[in-house]
Amino acid sequence: MLITITIRDLLFPVSFLLLLPCEAGANISYPLRFAATLGICYGRVANNLPPTSEVINILKTNGISNVRIFDPDPFTLQSFSGTGINLMTGVPNEVLPSLASGTPASALQWLQTNIFAHIVPSQIRYIAVGNEVLLKDSFYSPYLVPAIVNLYQALKMLNLDGTIKLSSPQAASVLSVSYPPSLGAFDPSLRAVLRPLLSFLHETKSPFMVNVYPYFSYTSSRSNQVTLDYALFRSNDMVQDGQLMYGNLFEASLDAVVHAMEKEGFAEVEVVVSETGWPKGGGEAASVENALAYNENVVRRVVGNVGTPRRPGVGIEVYLFDLFDENGKGGDECEKHFGIFGHDGVKAYDLRFNSEN
Repeated sequence: MLITITIRDLLFPVSFLLLLPCEAGANISYPLRFAATLGICYGRVANNLPPTSEVINILKTNGISNVRIFDPDPFTLQSFSGTGINLMTGVPNEVLPSLASGTPASALQWLQTNIFAHIVPSQIRYIAVGNEVLLKDSFYSPYLVPAIVNLYQALKMLNLDGTIKLSSPQAASVLSVSYPPSLGAFDPSLRAVLRPLLSFLHETKSPFMVNVYPYFSYTSSRSNQVTLDYALFRSNDMVQDGQLMYGNLFEASLDAVVHAMEKEGFAEVEVVVSETGWPKGGGEAASVENALAYNENVVRRVVGNVGTPRRPGVGIEVYLFDLFDENGKGGDECEKHFGIFGHDGVKAYDLRFNSEN
């Protein structure tokens, strides 16, 4: 069954922000609320991962208290329960049609059966509804916002709508234009879903989630449009965009998303980087040295509350990908080699998650 949604279909009133004109490239002061947070993705598409009890010990030893898991596996949730580690837990793409075509009551039953029966709600920071649906799994696009709305109403029934935020991680390529950042714009063909999604995020004070991979931008660029140094935060050349200067692709990518949201009238929606990382093998420029250089600079910016040129000093919430290599992943060989830790718990390279480890 095909489901469509318009703004008036949302179960709460929607207001739009009026953007004041400003010089292109100037930064604006936003009443943004998120503190800088560093987390890590715990992908499990592998047959050689350590027991979850050892995983939790690795996380605690390294001071990592925010983790993204991609599906609500009961045993995994139970293992994290009571550990004090906060989770972003995913809702698989294939579940979206049933959640969208059901009712808030049926969404409530799904939440209670699949998540809250296994872990206390206080440990759930986000529910990530689908992953890269709009571009990589577009069959489910019409179901995305209706599923989110039903889940939101279910959380309201439990008085959890203020503490658990709903969003949907998207690929950075939902932008049709990303360079320079001030020209950032969403793909017009996706606006029918993106605008209701952004409306929901604005009304519920939830973040727009985006998966950012400068590695793939570098390896797919033609005519050296993206240099390796620019992707790895070590370029001596700055890219000027109006009044703002960019020295790396990570910050430029985030600000392109910010500008795209501003153009749609949603300047106050915050951005969470739901995935970012660099492979240490299996492809061009994939090495331990480059993975360390990239992730180290991302961590430094998060811990230092650097923000971006467009939103300076505004803390960014970032989830590094990946905790371990995943030998069961398809696609290019490099997809299997993003792991920061070996299966024995030893770091593949000396990445420090804070000043103490």
